[in-house]
Amino acid sequence: MSALFNFNSLLIVILLLICTCTYVHALQPRLLDRNKTGFTGVFWKAARIGERLSPYVSLCCLAMAVSVLVSP
Repeated sequence: MSALFNFNSLLIVILLLICTCTYVHALQPRLLDRNKTGFTGVFWKAARIGERLSPYVSLCCLAMAVSVLVSP
């Protein structure tokens, strides 16, 4: 089943995208800052979400890790 049709998998993919974009932006800010529009702008926006909402994103990551470990 695709991650788009399974809600838990979709949330995990979104959280991983946010965390990855934030990490890449911390290492190479110029890489994401030059592409703020179009399709690649999604990665810049995900990095902004990760930077500004980092406590909430980390809590969601912890909650998803627990749910993945507990689910059969």
